[in-house]
Amino acid sequence: MEFGYKAKDQLGEILEGTIEAPDETAAVGILHSKGYVILSLILLKKDVFRSDITEILSRPNVKDVVVFTRQLSTLVDADMPISEGLRTLARQVEKPAFRKIIAEVSEAVEAGSSLSIALSKYPKLFSSFYIKLVQSGEISGKLHESLLYLAEYLERSRSINSKIRGALAYPIFVLFALVVVTLIMVVYVLPQLLAIFEEAGVEGLPLTTKILIWVTNFINTYLYFLILGMLVLAYSGWVWIRTPKGRAWLDNAKIKFPSLGVVIRNLYLARIAESLSTLIKAGIPILDGIRITSELVGNENYKKIMLDAEDNVRGGGTISDILIKHEEMPPLFTSMVAIGEKTGKLDFMLEHLSKFYKSESDTTIDSISQLIEPILVLVLGFGVAILVSSILLPIYNLVGIA
Repeated sequence: MEFGYKAKDQLGEILEGTIEAPDETAAVGILHSKGYVILSLILLKKDVFRSDITEILSRPNVKDVVVFTRQLSTLVDADMPISEGLRTLARQVEKPAFRKIIAEVSEAVEAGSSLSIALSKYPKLFSSFYIKLVQSGEISGKLHESLLYLAEYLERSRSINSKIRGALAYPIFVLFALVVVTLIMVVYVLPQLLAIFEEAGVEGLPLTTKILIWVTNFINTYLYFLILGMLVLAYSGWVWIRTPKGRAWLDNAKIKFPSLGVVIRNLYLARIAESLSTLIKAGIPILDGIRITSELVGNENYKKIMLDAEDNVRGGGTISDILIKHEEMPPLFTSMVAIGEKTGKLDFMLEHLSKFYKSESDTTIDSISQLIEPILVLVLGFGVAILVSSILLPIYNLVGIA
């Protein structure tokens, strides 16, 4: 059961929030154990439909986590107690779902839990990389610096993802519109137009017109079967992609896709280098750092490579021994990692690799964005030319017969 409460803490500050408890007596006991003086306690009645919609609409995203992390870093730097800082942030968060999470983290910290342990209860929002850096900040006494770095790291990742989405949004929209318009013409316009040629007995139809007639008749005859087949195929593909083998195939296709694959590969390499470099600098053991990096990379192929590297390092080998065996790892990356391991400056080398591959990604994204538009124009022009020639040429023949 969920109760809404209004209470006064030991400092006399008025607090409002919600608490989960099996009954009212248990809720009162929980609040009293925190030293709160209860002013009001109300059982909240849930409208399942409304609560689900509210939760979906108010679900926190990366931007919310970035703002929260940056603000918490500022409050920690100002020597404000973490529990008080979390309560302050919870009151000003707009999204109810995120406000509830921060309030629960604050309650856990007040009860004696560390910030990293309290945050680890929400793995979908705070990754293992995030938790480990917070933990290292707590141990080293540099929590402010760790939180500030996390905010900047998340902001950079969000910016890169936004760039990729922006580059792909235009061509995807154009191709989607082309498919919709083509489907409408094939189903509603072309059957009536092409029927005129058949009724008039026009001979010597161009090959493109014959193909267009065949495609139009085929689609209109088996339209519902085609739609059903596409839905079944899409669902089957979606299910298969969720399997380990399907994910590995998709992740491999991403980095081998023409032009765009280079961008995606560079982003994965930058993420590996930056994550591992940061974890090493934070004092995280190398084996833990490699394992956390494998979880962060977001690609099954690179994850397997990093896990193989972890096993090799555990057995007394090096990371570069494994990297050199995989074509997904460029020679430059492998060579610099090997040099870093020999000189004891692995974190330094990884940091430079991260900067290099991020710069390469930005440059390639910009060039692809400039290249996509003329390619789309050519594709659309070619499609329109075929359609026009398939219709106009028979019309000229029909006029000649008349």
